[in-house]
Amino acid sequence: MAKDRSQREDYATPLRRLFVVVVCLCLTALFLVWRIDSPRVERFRAQLIDTVVPNMDWAMVPVTGTVNLFRDFRSYQRLAEQNRELRSELRQMRAWKEAALQLEQENARLLDLNNVRLDPKLTFITGVVMADSGSPFRQSVILNVGARDGIQDGWATMDGIGLVGRISGTGRNTARVILLTDAASAVPVTIQPSGQTALVTGDNSAAPLLTFLENADLVRPGDRIVTSGDGGVFPAGLLVGQATEDRSGRMRVRLSADYERLEYLRVLRHHGTQVIGDPGGLIVPAPGATTPKSRPGDLDPTPDAQTDADTAPATGAENG
Repeated sequence: MAKDRSQREDYATPLRRLFVVVVCLCLTALFLVWRIDSPRVERFRAQLIDTVVPNMDWAMVPVTGTVNLFRDFRSYQRLAEQNRELRSELRQMRAWKEAALQLEQENARLLDLNNVRLDPKLTFITGVVMADSGSPFRQSVILNVGARDGIQDGWATMDGIGLVGRISGTGRNTARVILLTDAASAVPVTIQPSGQTALVTGDNSAAPLLTFLENADLVRPGDRIVTSGDGGVFPAGLLVGQATEDRSGRMRVRLSADYERLEYLRVLRHHGTQVIGDPGGLIVPAPGATTPKSRPGDLDPTPDAQTDADTAPATGAENG
């Protein structure tokens, strides 16, 4: 038995060495075949690939299955992440739904209050936007209402939400509207809640400048901007937009009006505010004004007034 084992070990070692040498020679030959740049060798390589590769599909089955398994596992991970994101968005949507319902109720109440006319002189006429200027240096639109409809220069125009501009030039059937973004536009405004006054000056950009601020430190991005009514051109209280700050630190206005969809504009008939020359006349009558006579059933005058009335004729008689 010991002799047989020794004989097997004597044969096994040379065979392993011979196998290693043969494998190295085959690999060297294969390397040389793939590195030789010759047309004949190229045809031999193509024939070898056509013969061997199609018959090796069975060997690629485990590799292909393993790759597909990893791909499915990654896809499952992505699906799990998307599922978590969708659940989070669903919770946010539920919160937004409640907020939307509250806003809908508030909007319904405001629509009911919209029937209240605060200024009986302030009426409007609606016109259709026919064309725009089409120029980067002039921001204006043309309406299909004009002098025949009583349109006058300077009247404010709105798109139903915010101020758009003012009438500048009227024809018989058309009128031109200078937008707030035009370089020739300057509108006095009030910034809420600080009460600061300023000018909204156009510079042919989508966000006009906010200039001539009294105290810029009191203005914050997001503050509400409305017309102040200074100058008597625009009525006070028309919504213009919100304050914002550009990259250079200058205050601008994010307009509430949708300038990308100007289809209908509302022209406000505003004939100017009434100037009060005598504020005291609103409370007591002016000196020398006649007082109405007392009628039967009116209350008796006060004792002091009765005494003055009794002593007045006597004084006159003595002077006579």
